[in-house]
Amino acid sequence: MKKVQIANDERGLLFRNGNYIKYLRPGSYLFPPFVGYHAERLDINEPFEVPGKNLNLFLHDQELLKDLVVIDVPDHEYVLHFEDGRFANLYTSGKYAFWNVIDLHDFVRVDIRNPEVSSEIDRSIFQHSNMFGYYSSFEVASYETGILYYNHTMQKELPPGKYFFWRGPVSVQVKTVDTRQQQLDMTGQEMMTEDKVTLRLNFVCQYKITNPLKITEIKDFEEQVYILLQLILREYVGTLKLDDLLKMKQEVGSFVLSRLNEKSAEFGVQFIYAGVKDIILPGDVKEILNTVLLAEKKAQANIITRREETASTRSLLNTAKLMDENQTLYRLKELEFLEKICEKIGNVSLVGGGNLLEQLNSLLATRDREK
Repeated sequence: MKKVQIANDERGLLFRNGNYIKYLRPGSYLFPPFVGYHAERLDINEPFEVPGKNLNLFLHDQELLKDLVVIDVPDHEYVLHFEDGRFANLYTSGKYAFWNVIDLHDFVRVDIRNPEVSSEIDRSIFQHSNMFGYYSSFEVASYETGILYYNHTMQKELPPGKYFFWRGPVSVQVKTVDTRQQQLDMTGQEMMTEDKVTLRLNFVCQYKITNPLKITEIKDFEEQVYILLQLILREYVGTLKLDDLLKMKQEVGSFVLSRLNEKSAEFGVQFIYAGVKDIILPGDVKEILNTVLLAEKKAQANIITRREETASTRSLLNTAKLMDENQTLYRLKELEFLEKICEKIGNVSLVGGGNLLEQLNSLLATRDREK
């Protein structure tokens, strides 16, 4: 007789001439030799699988089914397999059987026609190697808003976070929109003033996206904002002469900002600031302006000089009137000048008798008599 031993952690399947006969539980079995009996021993710690045999061949055996858990996965589903509460594997379409003898088996079905992974599924299972290739993940940063698309059709906005989606018949895309304050620089833009002077402007515009969904409806968003800014600037600068433009440099930004905000709802943004950074003039115009500026400064200097001369003359006239009316003041003024003269010369020689003071007094007295 042929003896077959089935261990406690095994189960057996008896075949005769390749045909399934019955299910064998742990124990010893004797079979006649040379009549085609064969026992297939299976490890109950592994999923039920007989090499080269279809699972359906064994499902008519009710004794075998008592120790099996069978799941049938349709084409539009994935099944998550948990053993004793721990994730074990993911199964796609097909029929699978597991030994329900030692481990407790749980299964979670997901419909991949709805790609978004539900909040009930623990995200930690996506770290398992068996999950690779069955999902996609997208991250939306704290300063971004995500736009979710199924098969290129917009679905909804996504706040900051990490999102998981099942790979299946529905393609998933997530586009992110930066909601931080952004800046658009226009450099070296040539424009012509009303008096036909061609110049170049460096202009800056700051904005913040307030409606991310609106942005997705606009092709080449930044380019369209740039063109709008360019047109508004040309419109405004073309109405001003060069001198007026240079004087109203700050007002250009205010005008452009107000015009941009008229389009804010259409573009889904809030324009925060607009202003002229630089006005670059052609070389010949710059030389002319420098000449004019130099002439203006010289004229201003001449005016100040004449004003000071007039004030000085007026002061001398007032002093002369006071001296004419007051002889004592006149004498004090003479002595003051004599003092200044004496400070500037080294020696004073006078011919005649008397001391220096008497001779000076004599000089002054002689001049008074002559008057």
